[in-house]
Amino acid sequence: MNGALRTPRAAAIAGVLFAVLLTTALTLVWLATPSGFAESNAWLADPSRKRMIVVALNLVPFAGIAFLWFIGVVRDRIGDREDRFFATVFLGSGLLFVAMLFVSSAVTAAFIADVAGRTGASSGVSGFGRAIGSLVLHTYAMRMAAVFTISTATIGVRTGFIPRWLRFSGYAMALVLLVAVDVSRWVELLFPLWILLLSLDTLVRSLGHDEARRSR
Repeated sequence: MNGALRTPRAAAIAGVLFAVLLTTALTLVWLATPSGFAESNAWLADPSRKRMIVVALNLVPFAGIAFLWFIGVVRDRIGDREDRFFATVFLGSGLLFVAMLFVSSAVTAAFIADVAGRTGASSGVSGFGRAIGSLVLHTYAMRMAAVFTISTATIGVRTGFIPRWLRFSGYAMALVLLVAVDVSRWVELLFPLWILLLSLDTLVRSLGHDEARRSR
């Protein structure tokens, strides 16, 4: 099997890993934390909730690594066909998303350490830290994810490496992330869902290509 065939499969595997890891991390955080900030410290008194947060924070770096691998392999697959403008937006938005994801996780980890190390007066400081982490993730990172989805779908339109239904679903999901991400935090799962669909489609097509070559 040559490198041209391994490339789409590597992208698919990285995309699936990213989607699973990010979905798991986000779900654990949302299940463990209250939706509001009024009682920002009370939920950490529950050891099971705190454990869920710690597990989620440990999954985030691996999700970021998988996403960077996914970006690199997709760019390699596109090769000389990429448009410089959309390729720049694709790479820039992807890198910004990972950076903001890491910043949000770091701030959340600092918030937990702050609560664990303080008593009484820590409530205000820790609440502020949690608000910053949430704002970076929900308001900025997810909108960068929407831009990444739009640029990827557009590159797919220009190069034909993404099927039509994935292109239009990508535009639709990106629009929802841009304008409705504040309605419900579960909306954020649309991004890893689209990456998962793209990765599975890439993997199926790669396996089909291999079968076709063997049958010749």
